[in-house]
Amino acid sequence: MKSIVLLSGGLDSAVSLALALKETEVALCLTFDYGQRSAQKEKSSAAALAAHYSVEHRILRLAFLEEITKTALVIHDKYMPEPDTAELDDDLISKTNAASVWVPNRNGLFVNIAAAFAEASGCNLIVTGFNREEAATFPDNSADFVCAANSALSYSTLNKIKIVSYTQVFDKTEIIKLGLALGLPFQYIWSCYRGEEKMCGRCESCRRLGRAAEAAGLNWDDVF
Repeated sequence: MKSIVLLSGGLDSAVSLALALKETEVALCLTFDYGQRSAQKEKSSAAALAAHYSVEHRILRLAFLEEITKTALVIHDKYMPEPDTAELDDDLISKTNAASVWVPNRNGLFVNIAAAFAEASGCNLIVTGFNREEAATFPDNSADFVCAANSALSYSTLNKIKIVSYTQVFDKTEIIKLGLALGLPFQYIWSCYRGEEKMCGRCESCRRLGRAAEAAGLNWDDVF
């Protein structure tokens, strides 16, 4: 099986790339720049990971998505939620915070672009870095989304490309443990919503990563 990996440079996509290399022949990693605050950091991290694993890497600029996105993930003067670790499992708070960083049809768009590349290059699979933890508040991370997208792709691609997510059933702690077992170069990942010199440690993505790192025995200061 040949695959294309959606590689943001974050924890989930990095571990997914390492797993995809064991399960498939990875033809290409795709990274998207849609004007997100962390775009430069994500692109650098993704490039470093692709180079580490000797996989072809391509960055696609989606300027129109930046134009229509009105949330804090893109707009710098909008408030970026900074939940306490104790609030990460609060359903109401998490859903409110998710709305603050929602990008219109982002994952739907990404997988369809990847499907065009996959069909054109004879690939069978699109590998995504979804996870059980964030699927609770981001429906486009969920198994139901993958199932629905695969149903659509069975009509929109002649070779019936499928999306797979090797991390779909895991939470962040389990994904870090997988990364440790795979020898993942954690120093290359970028999981922060901001694009500062270092990961901020305060946004929801950083909070989830920090909590998982502590639970998995990975020292944040040593690695990040």
